[in-house]
Amino acid sequence: MIKMPTAYVLVKIDTGREEEIFKKIKGFPEVKKANVTYGMADIVIEIEFKNMEDLDNFLFSKLRKIPGVTETTSIISSKTIV
Repeated sequence: MIKMPTAYVLVKIDTGREEEIFKKIKGFPEVKKANVTYGMADIVIEIEFKNMEDLDNFLFSKLRKIPGVTETTSIISSKTIV
């Protein structure tokens, strides 16, 4: 079985909108896990994608269009060890 590539996206959002945005993010089919966090990001999400075009589409056409999302940082996994 071939596993689809995985990316982790750190999301910064406007204060007080955590629950609203968290609910929207959880509804995207690409999202495998989502966590509200403390620290440098407000929400960290794990997504799977088929190719870079799909990743771009998710980031630019879905995630960054959510009102209240102020910044994203993407980390693309090269290998899973466990």
